[in-house]
Amino acid sequence: MKVKKLWITLALVFFGSFAILIYYGGEIFQKAPPIPEKVITLDGQVLYTKEDIQNGQNVWQRMGGQELGSIWGHGAYVAPDWTADWLHRELTWLLDHWAQSEYQSTYEGLSLEQQASLKARLKVEIRTNTYDPATGAITVSADRALSIQAMKEYYVKVFGDDPSMDEYRSQIAVPDNTIRSAEDHHSLSAFFFWATWSTSTNRPGMDITYTNNWPGEPLIDNVPTQSTVMWSIISVILLIAGVGALAWYFAVQRHREAPEQPAPKNDPLLNIKVTPSMRATLKYFWIVTALILVQVGLGAITAHYGVEGDGFYGIPLAEWFPYTVTRTWHQQLAIFWIATAWLATGLYMGPAISGYEPKYQRLGVNFLFGALLLIVVGSMVGQWMAIKGYITDLQSNFYFGHQGFEYVDLGRAWQILLSVGLFLWFFLMARAVWPAIRQKSEGRHMLILFLLASVAIPVFYTPSLMWGQHTHLSVSTYWRWWVVHLWVEGFFEVFAAVVISFLFSRMGLIRTATATSTVLFSTIIFLFGGIIGTFHHLYFAGTPTGVLAFGAVFSALEVVPLLLIGFEAYENLRHSRASAWVSRYRWPIYFFVAVSFWNLVGAGIFGFLINPPIALYYMQGLNTTALHAHTALFGVYGMLGIGLMLFCLRGLSGTRSWKTKLLRFSFWSLNIGLMVMGVTSLLPVGIIQALNSMKKGMWYARSVELLHSPVMQNLVWFRAVGDTIFALGIVGIVWFVVGLKTGKSLEQDTAVHSESKTYHV
Repeated sequence: MKVKKLWITLALVFFGSFAILIYYGGEIFQKAPPIPEKVITLDGQVLYTKEDIQNGQNVWQRMGGQELGSIWGHGAYVAPDWTADWLHRELTWLLDHWAQSEYQSTYEGLSLEQQASLKARLKVEIRTNTYDPATGAITVSADRALSIQAMKEYYVKVFGDDPSMDEYRSQIAVPDNTIRSAEDHHSLSAFFFWATWSTSTNRPGMDITYTNNWPGEPLIDNVPTQSTVMWSIISVILLIAGVGALAWYFAVQRHREAPEQPAPKNDPLLNIKVTPSMRATLKYFWIVTALILVQVGLGAITAHYGVEGDGFYGIPLAEWFPYTVTRTWHQQLAIFWIATAWLATGLYMGPAISGYEPKYQRLGVNFLFGALLLIVVGSMVGQWMAIKGYITDLQSNFYFGHQGFEYVDLGRAWQILLSVGLFLWFFLMARAVWPAIRQKSEGRHMLILFLLASVAIPVFYTPSLMWGQHTHLSVSTYWRWWVVHLWVEGFFEVFAAVVISFLFSRMGLIRTATATSTVLFSTIIFLFGGIIGTFHHLYFAGTPTGVLAFGAVFSALEVVPLLLIGFEAYENLRHSRASAWVSRYRWPIYFFVAVSFWNLVGAGIFGFLINPPIALYYMQGLNTTALHAHTALFGVYGMLGIGLMLFCLRGLSGTRSWKTKLLRFSFWSLNIGLMVMGVTSLLPVGIIQALNSMKKGMWYARSVELLHSPVMQNLVWFRAVGDTIFALGIVGIVWFVVGLKTGKSLEQDTAVHSESKTYHV
């Protein structure tokens, strides 16, 4: 297929997919669960106002939001899903209240006929939609008002300092006095009520709730909808069809490829002159290694809180750094160090590609470095202050504290600064690459695609600025997944494919024309499923059925390109053995091979495990999600970040050889540790939770009763084996990079010098 046709196809896929994504964004805005002006009783007593609900969402965000339990299944796993928890507690309270009033017994003590009668009454009570669009009011019965008050009192105890809840708070990693004021307690209960009401009340004129009957709750027949089952079946069929079509296409194309070119006799990259701005990227890689070490350490602490909720092997660490803080920092630093590795690679490659050092380029690289450090430190301090209660004003928290949304937790002011920094990064890189694009060489198309993939990184971070302090949760969730899915899981993937192919073409291991057409094609098929596949995160977030249908179909198609991962891994291995001089880049290339492996396992197998609607209905918010997140985020993007860092450090080391025993150990330790962590702990814990979710409901799958049972605690403890192996690999990487600076990681040999210079990095 000609390059021009590929560009046209890519443009059609891009604009067509975003048209659908934006259209359904409007549908979500129109059909999201309504936030009432007030919640009132039949006699007109006002229980909550719209302001209470909106402020309650902000209180929830300030205390950590999705880092402390979850809402609608999105969030952390140690504490309950608060909507599933509120729903089940309120339902059982009502059943016991009615049983006591009418039969002087508990619900469990009634006959089956009596239980059936009360259960039918309960379903009518809860699932009947009493929202009046004319007045903007939700009206509840006297009994419902009593249950709401009982739930409010219960959560005051949980988030306060009631001694009867000490053990429970420890088990779910909630500090004493997480919320201090009576006003904030009232607002939080208002938000919890509304979020739960959305999961249990039918949409007008329909027999499904605003969240498509999520969470599963047998007491009111919250079960998977017909659409959930039907589109799950269709998604599997389309996956099989897509895999077959791609296999056929790949087989045909392999016969049309031009003969392979022999590898160069000498390393073409040795002719690259290291410029001052390229040398200035060294500090970025030092920071990357430091952040990796801190991030993994925080991960170990966070995982341990799942067993010992308020301590770390007896140390009362939660007094200073509670679970919410360590989990926030663990996730945020993962994004920061991976992004920093990629940004530094772009800054390094710009002058390397063109051989041109723009004026003041080094100054720009150094300024950006300082700005990124300010954002990292400032946002982390703000989050800690919010969670610890030093930031009490809700508006101040929104701008400088904790936004409460996973992966985009940093306050709005820090998000704005990061957006500006990312655009500055693109400007610095583009001005260095531009002279090479103007030459109209064979690699021009690859360079253009490289710039497009690069500009997508700042552009698709800006959706994090699209929600405000009081934006509806469904709408802010929609925009949040633009960032997490399209930015982290989408255009990072494109950037990765372009960079790896570009490096191999510059090394002379693949033809530039072949690399260009291959990357364009893989980008097309990835974005064809990837852009609209964003919807698979929104099945149960108060969205209409159309989102479920498109999400199911296109998230299945996201897996199709992974069919070729095995070929990609093989090609990367083959490149590493193409010529003797390629051994200089063996370990960066091996990390690229690991990227291919984890793309298949972490993003593909473990991703599709939870992607179909029927699977996610029972698994959303369980450890199966954590399994996918760890093996995809670190396995794919983390391994790539390390590989790119090593590739750049290899160039900055000049001609001196590396001592690679430590790299060999780290490579296998990281991959084995990640696999052990996943399949011996996260996967079995997630499966046991899913089985209980199917049997008893989501509330039980996330309950202390299940998660602190002996079997589950032993599985959580066993994760320490994989974590330790993995951590040793991280220490090895850090030690190796430090050794490049001290010379301990360099062979004491004398090599033939070229235009490049040798630096201790």
